[in-house]
Amino acid sequence: MDYETLRLIWWLFLTVLLTGFAVMDGFDLGVAAQLLYVARDDQERRVTLNSIGPVWDGNQVWFILGGGAAFAAFPMLYAVAFSGFYAAMFLVLLTFIVRPVGFDFRSKLNATAWRHTWDRLLSGAAIVAALLFGVAVGNLFLGVPFSFDSELRMSYAGGLLDLIKPFPLLCGVASLAMLLMHGAAYLGIKTEGEVADRARRVLLAGSAVLVVALIVGGFWVSRMDGYVIQGTLDPNGPSNPLLKSVVQVPGAWLANYNAHGWMILAPVLAYLGAFIAAGSAVARNEVTAFLGSALAVAATIFTAGLALFPFLLPSSLNPSHSLTIWDASSSQHTLFIMVVAVAMFLPVVILYTSWVFRVLRGKVTTAYVGHNDHNLY
Repeated sequence: MDYETLRLIWWLFLTVLLTGFAVMDGFDLGVAAQLLYVARDDQERRVTLNSIGPVWDGNQVWFILGGGAAFAAFPMLYAVAFSGFYAAMFLVLLTFIVRPVGFDFRSKLNATAWRHTWDRLLSGAAIVAALLFGVAVGNLFLGVPFSFDSELRMSYAGGLLDLIKPFPLLCGVASLAMLLMHGAAYLGIKTEGEVADRARRVLLAGSAVLVVALIVGGFWVSRMDGYVIQGTLDPNGPSNPLLKSVVQVPGAWLANYNAHGWMILAPVLAYLGAFIAAGSAVARNEVTAFLGSALAVAATIFTAGLALFPFLLPSSLNPSHSLTIWDASSSQHTLFIMVVAVAMFLPVVILYTSWVFRVLRGKVTTAYVGHNDHNLY
């Protein structure tokens, strides 16, 4: 394979892995985020937590795969993102640390205050993580304050509070609404009674907020300064972000959609997925509602990825130092070896995950939790 093809494949792989994380671990985060609303007493909360209990830790593997893919395929992206977003990344990791501790410690004592404390921590950690993921994506459209010197040493001129701006906050709200919708759709499959009824209301509210946020965000992006590469950038050229010139142009983030009409399918499918999820929830078709929410999640991520393409991490300090898939990748040989490895192991991961969910199918009920009191969360 030539260098250009390998770079395109790895951009697609990275997008797919991040989509896998959002779809798989997204419903875990969504369930935890709405825990305090959908479950009002200890039994309901145990049912809610045990609906994701057997799968939440396995689903987080998609996050590790995404980080590993960024490290191996686009090392400059990994270096700049994890250095510049250090405080935000640490906060996300802290929320991920709270989750296993909360799951394992919550049921160790029967004290009401003890369990309520862990419930609040689990819910709060999920809400913060969902918001931060959206805020991070929003900042990609605004540009991140980094630049390189002549020897490609990176400098970053920002902090955690600098990420909190109106457009990223809108993206954070959209992210939280999306994951609440997805988590509620999952609860519709796995629970019954009052928990499922409350989750249905969360799904309807989340899908409505997501659609409104996507519409507002689309108009906002159409008037925002986007990034455009001046001249031509050799897709088979060396990985050096200093060898190009980039300018900011109003509305440039929609250029890909104007040039390639088929890309409009991504936002259309995002809206369609949200409507399918809401309509199916009203009709009490839980499986279709979950598939609709999964479609909305995946299409939303691809909508952002296609708008940014070929940029991976735009620079607001020096637009010409922005990272793209053409100048921030590993070597051609490395990318090829990794393509072979992914082609071998990704199907195994998908097949194993499918098998796990098939084995664990069925609803989690209060009676089931009571009969397995010492084995469940």
